Amino acid sequence: MRSPSTGVALGWLLLVASTARVSATTGPRDSRVATGSWGGAHIALSVTEAGAHIEFDCAYGDIDRPLTVDDRGTLTVDGVFVQEHGGPVREGEEGDKKAARYSGRVDGTTMTLDVVLKDSNERIGTFTLKHGAAPGVRKCR
Repeated sequence: MRSPSTGVALGWLLLVASTARVSATTGPRDSRVATGSWGGAHIALSVTEAGAHIEFDCAYGDIDRPLTVDDRGTLTVDGVFVQEHGGPVREGEEGDKKAARYSGRVDGTTMTLDVVLKDSNERIGTFTLKHGAAPGVRKCR
């Protein structure tokens, strides 16, 4: 016959074992990039809970999903990139949207972001941003 304390101890061990198994199979959880403004030379990034909008010199981009980093701070997410042009923009003009990969690393309040067009593998650039910093973007005229 088992004592009540043996049953409690056995239940506790089963709970700990099942929790450890779940942790081992799900791995580390991704965490979200801090929302708000991130600025740098030739780039302005506005992060929301739902995604991000990026302003570049004479271009912009959009990401329609939350920005997350893994346990090493690595970020990889697909979005779009649109090259702008000087002069007036016609009503209804949407521009030439191209699929882009945004990847890089977040270390505290600093982000390094690489932008590459997916179809052509053309590198748009590598940008360094700071959370809360003023952007340095020149728009086309």
